Order: sequence, then C-alpha cells, then structure tokens
Amino acid sequence: MTVDKKVSKVTSLKDVKKYFSDGMTLMCGGFGGVGSPPSIINSILEQGAANITLICNDAGFPWIGPGKLVTEKRIKKLLASHIGSNPEAGKQMHEKELEVVFYPQGTLAEKIRAGGMGLGGILVDVGLGTIVEEGKEKTTVNGSEFMIEPALTADVSIVYAKKADPYGNLVYDQTARNTNPLVAMAGDITIVEAEEIVGIGELDPEEIVTPGVYVDHIVQSEGVDWKWVWEKRKDN
Repeated sequence: MTVDKKVSKVTSLKDVKKYFSDGMTLMCGGFGGVGSPPSIINSILEQGAANITLICNDAGFPWIGPGKLVTEKRIKKLLASHIGSNPEAGKQMHEKELEVVFYPQGTLAEKIRAGGMGLGGILVDVGLGTIVEEGKEKTTVNGSEFMIEPALTADVSIVYAKKADPYGNLVYDQTARNTNPLVAMAGDITIVEAEEIVGIGELDPEEIVTPGVYVDHIVQSEGVDWKWVWEKRKDN
C-alpha cells in the first residue's frame, strides 16, 4: 500500500539529530540496556549534546544502552530506579560529577505514565516517615497520608520497537517492551528506532501496543547484536 509522504513519520537518523541539544531533558526506554534504542543513542553521541537530564529505568551498562551517555559524561542529572549495573555512574555520583535521583521502580514508571496521560502527579506512601519525605508535598485522602510525586515528561523521548508502520503504530519484542510504551507517551517529541518498518495494514491491530498518535518520528535501526548484549550482561 502506498503511503502519503506527508503523513509518513519515517525519517533518517541524520534528520532527527536536530532534536538533541545541550541541556535537554531526555527520556529513554529500556531495562539494563535491553529495549534501549542503540542507533539513536549513538547518534546523540555523534551529535555532541551534553549536560543532559536523563530519565530512564537505570543507567544501563558502561557500554550498553544509555550507559554510553553516562560513560561519555554527557549526563549531568539522572533520574532512575538503580545504577548498580554501571560502575561509571556510581563513580561519577560519588565524585559529584553526576547528580542521581532515585525512585522505586514502580513509582518511577507511574510518574512517567502520569506525564504521558497529562496528569499532574501521583500519590505514594512509600517512604513516609523516612528521609524520602523531606521536601515533599503531602495530602490526605480518606484519612491516609500520601506524598505527592510530580509527573515526569521530557523534551525528547527515545524508544525501541520491534516493528513500526509509517504512521507510528508500534509492536514490541517481549521483555524489550519494558518501559518503552510509557516513555513513548511522555515526550514532547517522541523518536522511535524500529527494528523493522512494515507497510500500512501489516500490523495486526491486536498486536499494537503504542498507537501512532504518540509518535513523531521513526528511524530504521542500524542493528544491534542482542545475543552479544546478553552475553556481556552475564559476564558483568
């Protein structure tokens, strides 16, 4: 089926580089590097953007996923659930080169989801009575106290999909799906790296997880050896 170029969101890695800038807030899908968009991350490194605030489940590994951006000291602030798989992130944090804000994984995911849904924030009770509540706004609902966690959004969201059609409908690959559907909703600009770009009508509607309304641009993946990634993870 022929797709009108005016509505097709398929573009090149070269053309999306203009969306990356110094000081931007970047949201990245992935879990331990799996499901993170490798070609886009390499493109950011080539483009040179720095002083980035990164929102991601974790810091990846030093040579996998968003960990590359940390290793190259492109990140000034990281919002994540853990950084243990990336020693470089821990080193930079202790040397005060990298500011790290930790959230429980579920809280982080919900803050991103809230941002994508246009909500102001979420209510949580995890951490009440501890240092976690310092500086947090609180409210009472039905007699129970909660902390208010503001929603998270980003200037640019980058995600990885197994398949995409030219309108931006996305299918993910099993566990590589992880936070990608949430991240796709929460960016002012959402850029998708797709392993495969298929024609209109080739995706089973029941397979589609992220509808194209959330997607602004799609680039073809330059490929990643996921077997190598898993082997390197096991060696760590």
